[in-house]
Amino acid sequence: MKVTKTPARVVQQVLPFIKKNTTFLFVWGFGLFLILVGLVFLLVASLQVPDLNSIQNRKIEQSTKIYDRTGRVLLDNLNTTAQRTIVPLSEISPSIQNATIAIEDPKFYQHGGIELTAILRAIVVDLIPGGTTQGGSTLTQQVIKNTLLTNKRTLTRKVEEWILAVKLEHVLNKSQILELYLNQAPYGGSVYGVEQASETFFDKHANEISLPEAAYLAAVLPAPTYYSPFGPHKDALSKRKDLVLDKMLEHGYITQIEHDVAKKTTVIFSSKTSSITAPHFVFYVQQYLENKYGQDAIEQNGWTVVTSLDASLQAKAEEVVQAHADSNQKNFNASNTGLVAINPKNGQVLAMVGSRNYFDKKIDGNFNVTLAARQPGSSFKPFAYAESFSKGYTPDTVVFDVPTQFSTSCDANNFTTGNGCYSPVNYDNNFRGPMTFREALAQSINVPAVKALYLAGISDTLRLAKSMGITSLGNPNQYGLTLVLGGGEVTLFDMVSAYGAFAQNGVRYDPVSILKITDENGNVIEDNTETSGKQVLPADIASEINDILSDSVARAPLGENTLLSFPGYDVAVKTGTTNNYRDAWTIGYTPNIVIGVWAGNNNNTPMVKKVSGFIVGPTWHEVMQYALSNTPNESFTRTEHDSSALKPVLRGVWQTPGSDGKIHDILYWVNKNDPNGPQPTNPESDPQFNLWDISAQTWALQHEGALIATTTQTEPITSNHIQPSSSATSVLLAH
Repeated sequence: MKVTKTPARVVQQVLPFIKKNTTFLFVWGFGLFLILVGLVFLLVASLQVPDLNSIQNRKIEQSTKIYDRTGRVLLDNLNTTAQRTIVPLSEISPSIQNATIAIEDPKFYQHGGIELTAILRAIVVDLIPGGTTQGGSTLTQQVIKNTLLTNKRTLTRKVEEWILAVKLEHVLNKSQILELYLNQAPYGGSVYGVEQASETFFDKHANEISLPEAAYLAAVLPAPTYYSPFGPHKDALSKRKDLVLDKMLEHGYITQIEHDVAKKTTVIFSSKTSSITAPHFVFYVQQYLENKYGQDAIEQNGWTVVTSLDASLQAKAEEVVQAHADSNQKNFNASNTGLVAINPKNGQVLAMVGSRNYFDKKIDGNFNVTLAARQPGSSFKPFAYAESFSKGYTPDTVVFDVPTQFSTSCDANNFTTGNGCYSPVNYDNNFRGPMTFREALAQSINVPAVKALYLAGISDTLRLAKSMGITSLGNPNQYGLTLVLGGGEVTLFDMVSAYGAFAQNGVRYDPVSILKITDENGNVIEDNTETSGKQVLPADIASEINDILSDSVARAPLGENTLLSFPGYDVAVKTGTTNNYRDAWTIGYTPNIVIGVWAGNNNNTPMVKKVSGFIVGPTWHEVMQYALSNTPNESFTRTEHDSSALKPVLRGVWQTPGSDGKIHDILYWVNKNDPNGPQPTNPESDPQFNLWDISAQTWALQHEGALIATTTQTEPITSNHIQPSSSATSVLLAH
């Protein structure tokens, strides 16, 4: 019988050997130790601290260059724009010195260049392949690793860093090391050294910096791109500034009163000027690089980054956004506008305008609104309709656009919203009676959209939206039927990317902002020139959505065709306006390009009450017109369907009386989850049935003279034959 060697059994077998050969093992162990020590001494002896001038100059010479998609238009060049003024420590505010030490290296004056706890952490975490990089290096180590060594995460490189840090501490005193660090530290972009950072951030010299300003300077250090005061993460920067002040208090650099006053003090940053092109996009790319490769890599490696940006389209978009945003502020109280353009065939980002003017402090112009979570209004509707089509419903499916109470806890004839009730209205306060899904989506009518979401299912609609690229939505239990009218929060960037899946017959491409990265020797670091997509929506379903959103005849009653149509081009488009007019959207696309525009106010204050097409339509139209003149003219693929075998209500026939002789809404004819299955024998079991049906029958009685009551309808009759009726209610969820 085979005996398994357990750990206990192995120990029992080994112990006698160890006891018998203790002297032998000790001699060999001590010998190995001496060899290891000798190797360390050899390494120490061979390492020399280079001339300090090379430390000062190395980083700028290795900086990254960012280009447009042609590789010829320079968007940002850290090398040629770098400015730095070397100052002695005596001309650097003590607050800057103390803030930096408190947050970066609290034991700076106690250690000899390294800290054992940090070394152990580095061994356990930093040097593990695939591990996440850990902070905790001393200021002396940071001087060494940022100037003299490569970015390879190897044990040899780390040992070199430790040894050189100790040797540097013997060459220079603490004040000299601190001076060296503060004069070469990166503060973001082309800004190196605390004197240049002070001038860039505050229009002051380093010796004039106040305590709260010093806290901000120290807060930027671990991730200068992310924490830039001119970038989109000012809230995160403010929190880290508070952490710096907490650390200064903890380590005795400031008093409690100084701490409290500094936290409450409002700091004014300088109006940053720069030769940077497409700044919102460049910061977006830099953040990607920093997240993936680390700050050291983009500051030191001398990479060439060819992005996906179309410089010509970007320039046109910035020009148009600026012009229309100015008039929007005067006419509609909409102070800001954002725009994103993406190629749906590969996901490449062609243009990104994060505000009407990056350098306009009055509107927080450096805030990239295209990446901000906002309510999408009716621009979310195509996801619900697409999911309903996947379930077996059709563009010709008919539901009733009538006053409807959707809350099962409220009376069916209570057409109000609030206190647990939900009864939406349309952007013009009119109701149109029976409508096909095609008409309802093309004209952005709300009540049919809510019904479409119910038929499609909230969970499945969310799943579809997420699979198409919407990353900010939560779990189904967070939402109700208001989701289809913009009840969730999304970003313009995600929405444009997601609409790209419609444009490509249901194939989704992840957004691409960088085509290729090469190092100074031409070696390829990253290559995204060839990408593959994923089918996230059946092609015939995407085709139906494209056909509806490009149907100018179905959209005609909306009254926006001059802004949304392009004669000779096949363009699909959807608008959206949120409740209380806080956000206006227009997203349109062809098979070759998707362009989305948002307008509103960064602080979420309302605009003038106008539907979105009139606020952002002109901006979108002008940029799309320019884009169409520079892209191939390609039409959408249309899919023909034989609907003869479908139930009448699924092919546009709504006047067929039920067994009781009455007109009914769709839940009388179909099982919500199986529309092509048998007609429900007990439709009342659906919790929405009575709410929808009572309203439909009320409408039928009001329009009895217009109905063909004596015959059974066999051909589709659209709602265009019936004049809309109006009804006032308490809430307007907009178009």
